[in-house]
Amino acid sequence: MRRPALAALLVATAAAYLWDLSASGWANAFYSAAVQAGSQSWSAFFFGSFDAANAITVDKPPAALWVMALSVRLFGLNSFAILMPQALMGVASVAVVYASVKRSFGAGAGLLAGAVLALTPVAALMFRFNNPDALLTLLMALAAWATLRAIEKASWRWFLAVGLLIGFGFLAKMLQVLLVVPGFGLAYLIASPATLRARLGHLGAGVAGMVLGAGWWIAIVELIPASDRPYIGGSQTNSILELTLGYNGLGRLNGEETGSVGGGRGWGATGLARLFEGALGGQASWLLPAALVLLLVGMALRARTPRTDLARAAYLVWGSWLVVTALTFSLMAGIFHEYYTVALAPAIAALVGMGAADLWRRRESPWAAATLSLVVAGSALWAAILLHRATGFAPGLTWVVLGAGALGAFGLANATWLPAWTSRAAGAAAVVAVLAGPAAYTVNTIATPHTGSIITAGPSTGFGPGGGGPGGFGGRGQFPGGQFPGGGVFPGGQLPGGGTFPGGQLPGGGGGLGGLLNATTPSAEVVQALQQDASTYRWVAAAVGSQNAAGLQLGSGEPVMSIGGFNGSDPSPTLAEFKEYVAAGQIHYYLASGGGGRGGPGPGLGTNGTAAQITAWVQETYTQVTIG
Repeated sequence: MRRPALAALLVATAAAYLWDLSASGWANAFYSAAVQAGSQSWSAFFFGSFDAANAITVDKPPAALWVMALSVRLFGLNSFAILMPQALMGVASVAVVYASVKRSFGAGAGLLAGAVLALTPVAALMFRFNNPDALLTLLMALAAWATLRAIEKASWRWFLAVGLLIGFGFLAKMLQVLLVVPGFGLAYLIASPATLRARLGHLGAGVAGMVLGAGWWIAIVELIPASDRPYIGGSQTNSILELTLGYNGLGRLNGEETGSVGGGRGWGATGLARLFEGALGGQASWLLPAALVLLLVGMALRARTPRTDLARAAYLVWGSWLVVTALTFSLMAGIFHEYYTVALAPAIAALVGMGAADLWRRRESPWAAATLSLVVAGSALWAAILLHRATGFAPGLTWVVLGAGALGAFGLANATWLPAWTSRAAGAAAVVAVLAGPAAYTVNTIATPHTGSIITAGPSTGFGPGGGGPGGFGGRGQFPGGQFPGGGVFPGGQLPGGGTFPGGQLPGGGGGLGGLLNATTPSAEVVQALQQDASTYRWVAAAVGSQNAAGLQLGSGEPVMSIGGFNGSDPSPTLAEFKEYVAAGQIHYYLASGGGGRGGPGPGLGTNGTAAQITAWVQETYTQVTIG
């Protein structure tokens, strides 16, 4: 029954994650535009450029873009081709967690762990979206699996593979992948059957693998002259090292991300309760308390086992992943979004499967039965609280969860004197109690299109995002009320290269074709204007902020310059460089994002610095017109 059950789990996961995948359109248009660029230009592919003309890169390394761009090269530019690799990564992650847990705890534990991961709402969200988190999560799960194989075999080759996987994970989302490194290294140092000297040498092989896995790309980018490559988006000095240590590094911890529009001023309150509060609670915390309790129980059960015990090593690997990552997410003062919690999902799933199997096998013991009963009761109660937060969502489900939890907890607590069949019935009720809530959230997530830069899983809770964005906006990529601030028409006029400036109005009165968080679809008139004589220009348009540029680029299929990168705050290009591009006839149109007054860049979109200078120069130099 093991193989059919695994096949059923993976097929069901694939069906759920691939279902109506194109409903989200371009999803995060920022990354979709970069995928488009990578499918048109191998240079843009390598660097992770936002546009095929290589003006600027996205603010992350390009590994996730590589996978999606290859899919687009095979199947054409469309939503399904972009998002399909992410869904398949989700199925692969479920399989990896199953295989890892099964190795020491049995097929039943592996199936439970895989099901928990598949039904975690934020996993369903991110494995159907085009952010780098899907690839990052898969690579970390693979690294955990490879670490356990390395411990089992006392193999430097396996630990070299661990380093290579983490290094490649660095090329997906930089320093976040390093959160698992201390625990993986400690687990190997403690549990590997090799001598201490050999273990230390094997750790060195892992470090070498990390350096090799990430360093080759970093070195190439750093060694190529800045004039021969695109500007490094997200950095203020055109340096991948600065991006690594600053905006995507220490700045995320202390809130001092240079170039950020929110930073520590608006990313939610920090503290140990952060992951359980507001909208964050429904993302991945359903079984987080259970996972922590089961981690403590599992370690206690093996306190006297030999140093090389593989089951204890598994608790060390997955437990260190969970504890270090959860503490970092709880206390970091910098940019933090709800969907980051997908990085917790594999560790939670593995610990739940492992710990539940350990206690289930010992259920004849009163203490084990009581502990398992309390875990089920507590998880059901927490699920009921999370369901209650979503006003009007599946109101009867709360009572189902509480009822199943009560039955499961009672049956497990009294397993020593009740008939044997009641234990199995209680176990089934317990599974329903702990998985029904996240399953309902997951179904809602799959049935709901998600677009924009900030997204959350599950139904609306009525709470502000627990870290969703500056000033508390977030949710599914919209400002409160669905409107972008500001208004006004776009500056327009005749550039030396020819052409007038397209413009338009956002629904709700916001000016511009996009904004900081969302891209919108340009009108047919604007697309026609952009495509006219497009081959004679390097960029058919320039716009402040990547989401503004993304709408134009995806709509027209032609390169659009993103002035200032994602936030519009990167000093690229300078005003002098922009004037040179215009004088050389390389830019056809200019579009200033709405929101900052008449044609101004808008909040967070280059209100200071080079983007504002460029906007002011265009306004002073050219006449405004509107297209579309």
